[in-house]
Amino acid sequence: MHSFQTIFSAAVATMMAVTASAQTLPKASPERMESRIKALAEFGKNADGGVDRVAYSDADKAGRAYIISELEALGLEVRIDTGANIFARRAGTDPALKPILFGSHTDSVPGGGNYDGPTGVIAAMEAIDLMNAASHQTRHPLEVVVFSNEEGGLVGSLAMTGKLKENALDVVSSSGKTIRDGIRFIGGNPDALESAVVAPGTYEAFIELHIEQGGFLDEEGTDIGVVEGIVGIGWWDVVVEGFANHAGTTPMNRRRDAMVAAAELTLAINGVATQNAGRQVATVGRIEAFPGAPNVIPGRVEMSLEIRDLEQAKIDAVFAMIEARAAMIARKTGTKISFTYVDVASEPAPTDERMRELIASGAQFHNYSHKYMPSGAGHDAQDMVHLAPTGMIFVPSVGGISHSPNEFTTAEAMAKGADVLARTILAIDAGGLAEH
Repeated sequence: MHSFQTIFSAAVATMMAVTASAQTLPKASPERMESRIKALAEFGKNADGGVDRVAYSDADKAGRAYIISELEALGLEVRIDTGANIFARRAGTDPALKPILFGSHTDSVPGGGNYDGPTGVIAAMEAIDLMNAASHQTRHPLEVVVFSNEEGGLVGSLAMTGKLKENALDVVSSSGKTIRDGIRFIGGNPDALESAVVAPGTYEAFIELHIEQGGFLDEEGTDIGVVEGIVGIGWWDVVVEGFANHAGTTPMNRRRDAMVAAAELTLAINGVATQNAGRQVATVGRIEAFPGAPNVIPGRVEMSLEIRDLEQAKIDAVFAMIEARAAMIARKTGTKISFTYVDVASEPAPTDERMRELIASGAQFHNYSHKYMPSGAGHDAQDMVHLAPTGMIFVPSVGGISHSPNEFTTAEAMAKGADVLARTILAIDAGGLAEH
């Protein structure tokens, strides 16, 4: 039996060796990352300078083939699971240790840009490149993941969590194929999705690097966003019921105008979100009046309400305040306002606190500025929090533009993100999660 001192000394020696080797990693290459981004952008390239590489399209399939060829060139062992997720494995020195998983997606929205998703995949490849260049062998196996159909509903990561519902497979995707047929088209097997399910604890950790898709990092000149979590989304259908009447013969003081009430409610929703402390947002994105004639006072309005925040308690509190304001507006306008919760909202997905600290330490190691921030958009990471300690790295989006051909992240910003990603992987490999 080994003594405690022997075990402790071995652990210290391993940590020192890993740390010393980590110091030899070169910096990420902006030129190499930009070259790969541009090469991938050829698949689905459109006249506006962006891409139409929607999931399950010919362009998606061809782009994935390019990525697989690059992963194999890095010496990685590539496989595709039944959910059509791509995995590329680099062996570790201790096969008993859990793999460290990192990556993102390569599919786009229709008329999308070249950086939303691919930046995280290219950064993952760059991290492997850096370790290969330094001949650094990690103790843990490393796996790069390219999730399938992120933009169409996080399909690949949902398959990994076992939460991809059977009826979702018959939904027609932007490619014109059903999700079922699309999964099969790009190499998965929708008839055996149970084998794509990953048990919690299978991976040591998961990290996703992504462009911010907002303007805070770019406006502030900050290099790295340490993501605190992905916001939850509460959705409600709202109905305002008044009384339809003749617009020419009904005096203003005798009207029960559903549109006026809806307008006041829209302003009240904005006021609640704006005037209360916190980072919550609330949006009315859809509104329709009935009967919809110019000469008829609207008797009914249907509208949407969306509330986002990193904490479910805050979403609930904001909704309670909005509901109270709605009751006041209804009394004032002689209308009835009702809310119906839509059961397609996502729950808040906080990242692991230890992962946040390791990412922040990685930024500090390279003297890159960083800030803690939430993600207002959805990502595969929100599913992965249920499987492993999860962290997320943001790099700046120039002008805060995303889901547009004008989406852009500089090669230098991508390289800084890859530096932090590689450093974070090495910290986890050295036992950083246990230390925090």
